[in-house]
Amino acid sequence: MTRALLRYLPLVLIALLWEAASRLGLVSSLALPPLSNVIEAWIDLIRSGELFTNGLSSIYRGAAGLLLAIVIGAALGIFMAWWRPLNVVLSPLVELFYPMPKSALIPVTVSWLGFGDGSKILLIFLGCMLPVTVGAFNGARSSEQVLVWSARSMGASRMRMLWDVVVPSAMPELLNGIRTALALSFILLVSSELIVARQGFGYLIGSLGANGSYEAMFAVVLTVAFLGFAADRAYQLVMQRLLRWRQ
Repeated sequence: MTRALLRYLPLVLIALLWEAASRLGLVSSLALPPLSNVIEAWIDLIRSGELFTNGLSSIYRGAAGLLLAIVIGAALGIFMAWWRPLNVVLSPLVELFYPMPKSALIPVTVSWLGFGDGSKILLIFLGCMLPVTVGAFNGARSSEQVLVWSARSMGASRMRMLWDVVVPSAMPELLNGIRTALALSFILLVSSELIVARQGFGYLIGSLGANGSYEAMFAVVLTVAFLGFAADRAYQLVMQRLLRWRQ
């Protein structure tokens, strides 16, 4: 309990400083509304149902794109490490697109699939697949050769060696890549919805800001932040369970 309190004490201090700075006039209330007003606006958004309906759209888009990225990116990275010809063909593409700002793909996905859910899901999939692929590839390449040779000497087939030796070895790096992709999915989701969407968290942030409803706008921003925080904490618990065998 003490460790938890100490861990989240900075958040409490930031909240208190935020409220005090706004109430004492140290910061303009237009730039930073009081936190108590933001909480009231958050409650109003929940009562009206706006936060719920827009949140469902965002969660669906983010989850669909991230799930596709995890499944395809993990398989692609492992097979690139396991089969050299595939690595020769795809490695230059991964190296080319990995450092590129993923938000640059927003106009491309919109021109392909329009303003609906498809363009956002495709953007999140393309942006999140690369860190998952790189993590899976690095993890599979770091597999101990002794274990591979031992499995081969005992008559294991290539697919059995891949599943029993390479995939478990790749798991730590793969899970770290997925964690990076999880954070990136929130960034891409809100960025795309701010520009080209008629529903979602990003759309709600943009429309509230344009209408001057800054308290409600900050309420949505904090909602996205806390959802990302909760998703990351939950994923860390999943990682600990999946990697318990290493201990």
